[in-house]
Amino acid sequence: MRARGDPAAAAAAPHVSVILPVHNAEPWLDECLRSVLQQDFQGSMELSVFNDASQDRSAAVIERWKGRLEDAGIPVVIGGHDAPAPRGVGYSKNQAIAQSSGSYLCFLDSDDVMMPQRVRLQLEAAAQHPTSIIGCRVRREPPKSTERYTRWINQLTPDQLLTQVFTSHGPTVIMPTWFCSRAWFFHVGPFDEGGQGVPEDLLFFYDHLRKGGGVVRVDQSLLLYRYLPDAATHSVLETTIWTHRVRFLEERVLPRWAAFTIWNAGRQGRRLYRSLTAEARRKVVAFCDVDENKIRKGFYCHEDSQERPKPRVPVLHFRAARPPFVICVKLDLTGGAFEDNLRSLHLREGQDFLHFS
Repeated sequence: MRARGDPAAAAAAPHVSVILPVHNAEPWLDECLRSVLQQDFQGSMELSVFNDASQDRSAAVIERWKGRLEDAGIPVVIGGHDAPAPRGVGYSKNQAIAQSSGSYLCFLDSDDVMMPQRVRLQLEAAAQHPTSIIGCRVRREPPKSTERYTRWINQLTPDQLLTQVFTSHGPTVIMPTWFCSRAWFFHVGPFDEGGQGVPEDLLFFYDHLRKGGGVVRVDQSLLLYRYLPDAATHSVLETTIWTHRVRFLEERVLPRWAAFTIWNAGRQGRRLYRSLTAEARRKVVAFCDVDENKIRKGFYCHEDSQERPKPRVPVLHFRAARPPFVICVKLDLTGGAFEDNLRSLHLREGQDFLHFS
């Protein structure tokens, strides 16, 4: 049970709104809402719920918890609609934020569970970093699901929170762990409301970085992060994510590089090359690889190019190639061989190479 502490101190403390979009979340809501009740944060806190056309008994569960939360000193604001179809996660989060009043926003997915210290520790970090998105480490449920992704979430260094923003994993602190000031959210946002198939968290994260925002992770596991195969995240097409990533790479990195090498002469490296604008493609001086067959061929020819003659890009052994590199090799999949090769070159991540895997 949340300890309320001294009422005067609570009134003077920064006010936090827990932002909870809900759509057909009945199986998980009890555990999720109990975790709000069990926060050990002593200041004033509210829960803002937006029910996005749930067809199950989510609304009844929320109403049942409303009294328990308010008895513990946590006001509950409930909004929603009962249209035939949901409006999507971006819309729901925007509505939950609009009806809330906190100076800080703590985002929570309805199938996840907060550890008791989450709000307290992330608020401490947010107060020190007012223009940052604050994340945290997570514990995955089921434990063996998405092991590589979970390791990536939890093990990025502080520098990598900014250098690995181009990978296929998306934001370097995951959306269900986000915590930020209300003022900063409205400086960046709101979320895109395009609905199903729109990566609203990635688009917001990129806008946040464009405006000079920082990324900070509290290095404790503060969220049980549930893996559900039919979650809304999986409705976003990989090709949609890919297009946004390429454009962000071209916008943020390639203008400061006169030339670069793509590390991977295989399918993913060639795909990146073909996805670049003509101007960016002209900066690609080589592909590099360890595959002797690709190296022996000597070049990659861009057959779909309208240029004449068609571009032929050399394929080199990685030790013969020149940085900077855009790396299109999946991490943690080669038994450490790729990572050993990269370390042997003594390069600086973010300056001499970046990951696009």
